[in-house]
Amino acid sequence: MIAFVRGEVAALTVSSAVLEVGGVGLEVLCTPATLATLRPGQPATLPTSMVVREDSLTLFGFLDEDEKSLFELLQTASGVGPKLAQAMLAVLPPDDLRTAVAAEDVKTLTRVPGVGQKGAQRIILELKDRIGPPTGRRPGSVPAAPAGGWRDQVHQGLVGLGWSAREAEQAVEAVAPQAGDQPDVGALLRAALRTLSKA
Repeated sequence: MIAFVRGEVAALTVSSAVLEVGGVGLEVLCTPATLATLRPGQPATLPTSMVVREDSLTLFGFLDEDEKSLFELLQTASGVGPKLAQAMLAVLPPDDLRTAVAAEDVKTLTRVPGVGQKGAQRIILELKDRIGPPTGRRPGSVPAAPAGGWRDQVHQGLVGLGWSAREAEQAVEAVAPQAGDQPDVGALLRAALRTLSKA
């Protein structure tokens, strides 16, 4: 298995990064918050989890080991595959996820596209005793995006998570006043997701 990938960022897409490792470009699927920390041409190290299917090998990349281990734990709940586990981490940082499960907060979990009431209850039932308490650590802070760039990143992140372009646009406009001079793309994405889940 591939535990981590270190190399130069060759390209970024809406949902993945391509890292050049020893002359080979490895595509790693990441959450928008993780992608926001990467810059083309810059070196990067991403903890990874490899998902093997009959017809594919897929690498998922994370901000840190904590996020990676939570991604792998989430998949042990019935009905949660890698895509849904990644969507959960895109909407809720690891500690928010632990808090929601520990508090049996179905409402917070159903903010994730693809998680309904029954799915949230099943995740709580199956993971409550194994997910552990919040660590108190925040994932690596996201560097400031270039001016105007955060809008594209948040928009693409929302579309990548299954919202329509129009819904994503409205959510970006709704969170624009929170952006300030040094926008934190991860925080803005979570705010946009909260806006959409209330709609």
